[in-house]
Amino acid sequence: MGMKQTLEVLNQMVADKIIESYAIGGAMGAYNYIEPAFTEDLDILVSFEHAASASGLVTLTPIITYLASKGYTEFRKEGVVVSGWPVQFLPVANHLDAEALNEAVEIDIEISPSEGSVRARILTAEHIMATALAVGRPKDHIRLTQFIETNAYDSDTLCGIIDRHELRAKWATFCARFDISDPCSDTRKP
Repeated sequence: MGMKQTLEVLNQMVADKIIESYAIGGAMGAYNYIEPAFTEDLDILVSFEHAASASGLVTLTPIITYLASKGYTEFRKEGVVVSGWPVQFLPVANHLDAEALNEAVEIDIEISPSEGSVRARILTAEHIMATALAVGRPKDHIRLTQFIETNAYDSDTLCGIIDRHELRAKWATFCARFDISDPCSDTRKP
């Protein structure tokens, strides 16, 4: 049991209409673009119909019920353990999340030579960066600097996302704090 089975369960959740869509984010999403970082879980951005309760709050009950019916009842930290991986389901909470999920790309993730690959959706590098900027934890800053140091993103795309989601001040502060030449600075644009 492992990552391939976990992703197959997520794909089946879409097929069974438990969730409308999903995309891998966080450290596992970033792994597609930059050197791997240690992670203990799989962060999955999800959207699903009829998730809001009468109070307007989003509930993960359909996901938890579905997974329990498949035998996945163990929780570790914030995630449900699916085939050995704690999966943290993060409902779309704002416009940045919605855009990130909408623009996620479908890729084949190579698990191992013996297991082959599995199709999955993953957030774009620029949306992973913008989300890390918005959240702003120390590990998010590390991830941002990794993207920048390896030039694993498109600066025009990132700057557009930063502008659309009103993150320009946070980005400027981040660049100044870490002595990074700001690709979104008005003085750098032609």
